[in-house]
Amino acid sequence: MESIAEIKKVFADADVSEYSGLIEKYGDDERDGVKKIIASAQKKINALEKEKARSYKMFEFERKYADKGYICGIDEVGRGPLAGPVVAAAVILPKDCDILYLNDSKQLTPKKREALYDEIMAKAVAVGVGMANEKVIDEINVLNADYEAMKQAISKLQVKPQLLLNDAVNIPGVDIEQVGIIKGDTLSASIAAASIIAKVTRDRLMVEYDSLYPGYGFAKNMGYGTAEHIDALKKIGPCAIHRRTFIKNFV
Repeated sequence: MESIAEIKKVFADADVSEYSGLIEKYGDDERDGVKKIIASAQKKINALEKEKARSYKMFEFERKYADKGYICGIDEVGRGPLAGPVVAAAVILPKDCDILYLNDSKQLTPKKREALYDEIMAKAVAVGVGMANEKVIDEINVLNADYEAMKQAISKLQVKPQLLLNDAVNIPGVDIEQVGIIKGDTLSASIAAASIIAKVTRDRLMVEYDSLYPGYGFAKNMGYGTAEHIDALKKIGPCAIHRRTFIKNFV
């Protein structure tokens, strides 16, 4: 008879998709340790099934407009920070997309965002990223800078989409049909994917800026107005990437 430790390793080495067969194999084992292993495995199976159902619902808009052709999700990050650019992403997912856990990037852990970023980049039909820096934001305001970043992201797609799914906005000056969805990054897989690409791209950039402009905590606060960041602004003044129109009350 296999030891409990050996059975635990069998489950640890297996994919969740294999758990049902393993539960059937070890289901008659009356040892408490094995029962706990099986109960834990069943929880993971239930969680996966729940995620599959949630993920299916996330593709509701993509299914609704499937006859349009290529559907592109658009989202941006970085409207609120005191420093750094706004970053937008455009993502076209395949119609048979099997990526789970897509959601508003703010609802995901950094580790999960990074893993999904890699999976999206590997599986997407096309990905485009655009950004507008602090000078553009100061010149034309953050909303218009957002639109510029979004248009830039669309222009960088390797294939032209026939429909844009946007997170609540209508992008001016774009000759592609658009559908704005309120809280779209929680309702559309394509918009959620764009949210993740934009967030990870911007976070990585702010980590780089942290080494170029030390003292503000950019790697930690991503340019947002934390107490530490505002205190640094008051003590050492702004750096090159600060948005002058955003920091008038602090310097």
